[in-house]
Amino acid sequence: MGRSEQINSYRDLEVWEQGIALTEQIYEIAKSFPKAEKFGRRAAVSVPANIAEGWGRRPTKDYVRFLRMARGSLTEIETQIILANRLGFLNETALQNTRE
Repeated sequence: MGRSEQINSYRDLEVWEQGIALTEQIYEIAKSFPKAEKFGRRAAVSVPANIAEGWGRRPTKDYVRFLRMARGSLTEIETQIILANRLGFLNETALQNTRE
């Protein structure tokens, strides 16, 4: 989104769109995991969900708090990806693809 375009909704935020793409990627990766392993699905969904919820709350202070929660979910996902690799659920190629 260029600077000249107006942001009217969280859906206009590139970071929200990237959060949706990340969630799709996590769900795709997790398809090959054992059924009992839930991996980072909940944390992945939290990223765009917190961005959207913060946007809806409007006061800047609340919005920033929700953005921080989204950032926390990203570090949770990173940890889960590392663990998935170490436990053999995620091979090195897939691990490298998550870093792109």
